[in-house]
Amino acid sequence: MFYDHHLIGMHWLWWVISIIIILLIAFNIIPFRPKNDLKEDAMDILKIRFAKGEIEREEFEERKKILKQSK
Repeated sequence: MFYDHHLIGMHWLWWVISIIIILLIAFNIIPFRPKNDLKEDAMDILKIRFAKGEIEREEFEERKKILKQSK
């Protein structure tokens, strides 16, 4: 009797799952985009680069002076 209208089959389940996913995304429960909560200032980036060995001590000191002057 109701087989033609998909009321007995699994068709309604896909609608329920779709609505739940949309609500989770709308309320930001599923992280679908990267969050930029980590805000590093220039001095932190400079210290990290020095620690990794990307820049030498002289360059580090020079850029550190420049950053302090710009504040």
